[in-house]
Amino acid sequence: MKSLRPQIVAIWLALTISAIVTLIVFFFTNYINANNWHLAILFLVIFIIVAFLSTYFFSTVIENRLKPIFKIIRDIPVMDAKKNREWNPLNPLGFDVNFEVSQWASNKQAEIKRLKELERYRKEFVGNVSHELKTPIFNIQGYILTLLEGGIDDPRINILYLKRTVKSIDRMISIVEDLESINKLESGELKLNMENFNLVKLVEDVFDIEQLIAKERKIKLRFSNKIDRTIMVYADKKRITEVMSNLVVNAIKYGKMGGLVEVGIYDLNDQIMVEVKDDGIGIGKEHLHRIFERFYRIDKHRSREQGGTGLGLAIVKHIIEAHQQTINVKSQMEFGTTFTFTLQKAEK
Repeated sequence: MKSLRPQIVAIWLALTISAIVTLIVFFFTNYINANNWHLAILFLVIFIIVAFLSTYFFSTVIENRLKPIFKIIRDIPVMDAKKNREWNPLNPLGFDVNFEVSQWASNKQAEIKRLKELERYRKEFVGNVSHELKTPIFNIQGYILTLLEGGIDDPRINILYLKRTVKSIDRMISIVEDLESINKLESGELKLNMENFNLVKLVEDVFDIEQLIAKERKIKLRFSNKIDRTIMVYADKKRITEVMSNLVVNAIKYGKMGGLVEVGIYDLNDQIMVEVKDDGIGIGKEHLHRIFERFYRIDKHRSREQGGTGLGLAIVKHIIEAHQQTINVKSQMEFGTTFTFTLQKAEK
């Protein structure tokens, strides 16, 4: 907020001119004559002095009262490009009060909306974690209680229930480990072990590992384009293996029975682009912007039946971003889904 001194002078001059014009009018209308002319001049001088002092006093008071307020408002970050408006000398206070207050109110509303969105996300996240952990916990409780009530002596169920208990425990461990991985990635605690490696060989290894799951759904795994046998990238091999495994397994689970999962590798000068494509059910547009959220499931019932922690895509996104790269998804209902991400090409 700038000084109000120029405005003080402008107001004082306006009052002075108004007083002089008034005296002249009074003189020519015989309100003032030669006998009381000196009194009129004295009145004019006193009026000018009083007008100046009162204007100075009140403007100083106003300035001192408003300056802290507008300093606070102006210090609040404003996204609008109009924030730094030019000083307006014609405005008695030197600034656009309406604009400043409106901008401040707009920013506060945006901040409140953001906080509400964060609160909604927090509640949803806590609810999802509780739900994901509750299922295996209840399963374990049921199996153990059955064994304690006599089932341990029944050879038909004792080994079976113990195996199911172990499976539920493994699911809980997977959820906790995945959450820990995400937290480490977000906080920067998880350091990447960067190295040069052959991306083609990595994809082939993932195909071999996931071949059993693919056979169950009669899905063929293959490369979608002709590629060199050796394409070197610079990244964390273990983490990129995790990314490829997550994307390929998802493509198998949600691909069409007897369909096809393809991986494409493309040279983009200083980067390598990887595509993982399926021909399955696809993802609706309303879900695309949320699929990388923790525990977000498009079809909750079907997703849980097919297994997984609901954290795979969130981990994938964090790993790719930790490499300073990007990942995108495009999909069309009934025509499949394609995930695309980039990696840094290894220097020769």
